[in-house]
Amino acid sequence: MTSGEVGPLVPVGFDTLAGWNEDDHASAFRAFRLSAAYISDKPPKTRALGVDGEALSAVARQALALPEALDAGTARVFFETHFLPHEGAAGDGFFTGYYEPEADASRVADDRFQTPLLCPPVELVEVDETAPPPGLPPGMRFARKVATGFEPFFDRGAIMAGALDGRGLEIAYLADAVEAYFVHVQGAARLRMRDGTLLRVTYAAKSGHDYRSIGRELLDRGALQRGGVTMQSIRAWLADHPDEAAAVMASNPSYIFFREAPVEDASLGPIAAAKVPLSAGRSLAVDRTLHTFHAPIWIETSVPEPHGLSPFRRLLIAQDTGSAILGPGRGDIFFGSGDAAGETAGRMQAKGRFVTFLPRSPQ
Repeated sequence: MTSGEVGPLVPVGFDTLAGWNEDDHASAFRAFRLSAAYISDKPPKTRALGVDGEALSAVARQALALPEALDAGTARVFFETHFLPHEGAAGDGFFTGYYEPEADASRVADDRFQTPLLCPPVELVEVDETAPPPGLPPGMRFARKVATGFEPFFDRGAIMAGALDGRGLEIAYLADAVEAYFVHVQGAARLRMRDGTLLRVTYAAKSGHDYRSIGRELLDRGALQRGGVTMQSIRAWLADHPDEAAAVMASNPSYIFFREAPVEDASLGPIAAAKVPLSAGRSLAVDRTLHTFHAPIWIETSVPEPHGLSPFRRLLIAQDTGSAILGPGRGDIFFGSGDAAGETAGRMQAKGRFVTFLPRSPQ
């Protein structure tokens, strides 16, 4: 489909996008051009909402014909020329944030560094969640390959209890189990190694079990109050209750495995699910079953600042996904790397407007 055949999405004018003229379109173009370099000859799969991957690939080739550093006005004309904004009947969105943590780490375990980040074992394989093999529940994307077929892999609790010990899967060790858990939640990290080097780990695979928020677990236990669940409040509770922390973290059966990746450009984030590096404030994680990767998304929401909320009206690019990112108006904003980005991401929870850009029909 192109913009004329979009199912539940309906076209809206650029003049309905609050703040469109004031956005830094040059920054959005740089993020889109990173996608363009990947999809120009590899069209992304067209997903349920109808952003056509072939048409998006054609626009990508147009982007690559332009300089990487466009001025804001030329970049705005590019998006207005090649895309039309569309939104669902309600136009409702809900936005959270994520970031790339930074942590001290060691290649070897010792008295301080004891919590490993693991690479995937060879028997853990990806399966087609739309047609799961016999013996697997619907929606399970990863499973253990055995002689007779497939079976569910270990969950987080089993792995924390030592199910994979002695396999040589350890990439690095962190000093804090809670820090390691939030590296799992974010799906990537920059690790400051003992020799002064910087090592990046990024998502490689998962255990296959559904993600369960430990914030929900703490709500159910009465440990946190509704409206008071943020990354910061969860971390504080876990730090204050070390005897209960392991059980709470194990209540999320989803376990993330990693791979090593070089830090080639410190200004960019890790390579994401869409196979391109993330751009702070310009990359959006979306529901991968509904949204075509690499499509531009306009959002209107508010982000937390030290002294209140600030309007956030920007064009982002759909370059990532996440287990908890479900629904047509659900978005997770990548805020960058390090503690400052984490402070914003951890408190980001806001409604807003979610507008998908579809490639214009060829003339």
